Formats: sequence, structure tokens, C-alpha cells
Amino acid sequence: MNFSISRDKEDALKIKMDSLGIKERDMEEKFIRSSKKGGQKVNKTSTCVYLKHKPTGIEVKCQEERSQALNRFLARRILVDKIESLVLGRKREAEKEIEKIRRQKRKRSRRAKEKMLRYKKIRSEKKELRKTLAIE
Repeated sequence: MNFSISRDKEDALKIKMDSLGIKERDMEEKFIRSSKKGGQKVNKTSTCVYLKHKPTGIEVKCQEERSQALNRFLARRILVDKIESLVLGRKREAEKEIEKIRRQKRKRSRRAKEKMLRYKKIRSEKKELRKTLAIE
């Protein structure tokens, strides 16, 4: 991959792709005409990059810059971020579910029990006052 950007950024992207198991051969890349500003440059060249990750079906279209090479890099970075959020999102949902069950099983603190009893007492007094008095 040569995107005419700093070597550090390319290496960081490569490391992130490897950690998520994303391979270049799993991506379908097309170059299309950009529809953004840029004048003659974007009208003559296909600077817009379309990337599709075949295993997940995630599609990305990048036309931020006037340079095709830079758009290729940005499209890959956006794709990696989307896949990462998809993968980590599933993990976070499972963690949330486990935490929810833990909270449900947890016993109430003494203070919470006292507060609940106080509320019940006030509520019962309210209802008691609503009763009609029996006149004899």
C-alpha cells in the first residue's frame, strides 16, 4: 500500500487491519468520478474511491480530497473504523447484558431498603387520608 502519506500513518492502518483480520484481498475497490467541489481536476479524473468489504458487506465511499491516493487511504481508515465498531459493539452488548443480570441479582443496600420503606409508609398514609369516614 502506497498512499503518498506519512509512513507512520500507513503502518498504523496496516497494524489495525491485521489486528481485526482485514485483508486487502477481501476488499473490492472501484474508482468513480467525484461529485464534490474540485473543478476540472475532479471532473477529469476518478478521485472518488468505493470500497466494499466482502465478508461483512460494509461499503464505504470517500471523496473528501482531490487526490485519489489520499482518498484510498481515508476510505480504508473509515472501513476499518466501521468494522471495529461492529466487532467491538457486539462485545459491548454482551458485556452490558452480563452487567444487567449482575445488577438484577445484587441485593439492595440497607439505605435503599429504608428509603423504599419510608416511601411505602408515606404512600399508605396518603391512601389512608383518602378514605371516607364512617359517620354513625
